[in-house]
Amino acid sequence: MRNLTLAVVLLALSAAAAEDPQFPIPAPPAAELQRVNYHKVTYQLYNSPAPELGAENTPIPPLLIRPDGTRIESPDEWYQSRRPELLKDWTAILGKTAPEPRDLEWFGDVTQAIPYSRGEREGYTRIDIDLPMEKDFLQRHLLLIPKGQGNGPFPAVIAWTSTTPDYREPEQWWGSYLASHGYVVLTSWSFIRNYRQGSRSTRAAELVYERFGHWLAMGKMVHDVSREIEYLRSLPEVDANRIGFMGFSLSAKAAVYVAAFNPDVKVTVAVDPHIAINGGTNWYPPWYLDWQRHFDDIHTPDYPIPELRGTVQSLLNPDVKRPGFEHDHHELLALAAPRPFLLIGGSLSEDQGGDSDDLESWGYVNRAKEVYTLLGVPERLQYCSTNSGHHATGEQIDPAWKSFLQYYLQDHPIQFKGY
Repeated sequence: MRNLTLAVVLLALSAAAAEDPQFPIPAPPAAELQRVNYHKVTYQLYNSPAPELGAENTPIPPLLIRPDGTRIESPDEWYQSRRPELLKDWTAILGKTAPEPRDLEWFGDVTQAIPYSRGEREGYTRIDIDLPMEKDFLQRHLLLIPKGQGNGPFPAVIAWTSTTPDYREPEQWWGSYLASHGYVVLTSWSFIRNYRQGSRSTRAAELVYERFGHWLAMGKMVHDVSREIEYLRSLPEVDANRIGFMGFSLSAKAAVYVAAFNPDVKVTVAVDPHIAINGGTNWYPPWYLDWQRHFDDIHTPDYPIPELRGTVQSLLNPDVKRPGFEHDHHELLALAAPRPFLLIGGSLSEDQGGDSDDLESWGYVNRAKEVYTLLGVPERLQYCSTNSGHHATGEQIDPAWKSFLQYYLQDHPIQFKGY
């Protein structure tokens, strides 16, 4: 029965692929579509604790070849074998992506929102609310509901802010446009910007460890989005099967993990996360992946660097002699398949460093697209490479996300029920 069901799903995916949507995304030079190397590990803005010299000349491991050298030849093998292996590896890295039974005492009914203010804008209604993300933690959100556009239900987009502005900023970036064009929008910010006791960054991560044990910030963000989806699904205006996520910078980083681990998110847009896990940005600190912290449930006693035994870094980079981490974000892009994912980068340089995704990001996209191609939906993974800089919006950026969301959340929503 499972094989029959899978065959039906694959037939539907093949039919969808035949539509081959044309997005306003510039076609890259042919050389970029052949790129499979890592990012160069730079020191331009951030000092990586793992320099990995020569990574930029090393091929990123292909995802359709197992560790034992055998090749994944069919979608069935990907879904039943290789994908679960990667999911297990990354769950060990993150600790968890959802609460364990002993954690549930801290989570109540997230649908019990507390409204604060309500205002009318052209095309939508704007409501400030608090959501009980944990029983003792209310997180401020902004809810935008289409007005004068019918009764719905509408597709919904969860839109998070970046590092510096507050939870309302995505209304200006994307939300006002989306709500005026038939989407419910829920804006917020990551818990590392505003958590219990007014904490942020490192202290916020520490409070998670104190309460929940090994639960990296990126994994906690995945669960927070699942709470927001639970709330959205309680609203009559929302189509529960058409929910997307969108983020910039810090929240684009969250988008990568949300896409990989939350199948309820049907479409994802990540604006300039810097997809390389060890390139020119800061995936390593406590408020993201906490590479060098020791966890009791990470067992790597034979790791060749003794001081890194029992750390996330020992799992991400098991072969210290080979340039480049063996586990990198091309794996997470592939875990999102067959759901649509749009990466938008801000640099057309060879190695921009810093926060922007540049030409070297093609290596990660190309590796993940090998999986999307195997599944018959290569057009669902897109990379819009721009020279817009590290910005949430822009003349090159806006047409890409507008068309991508419209196609996959409004005009041609995918029928995906989970793995």
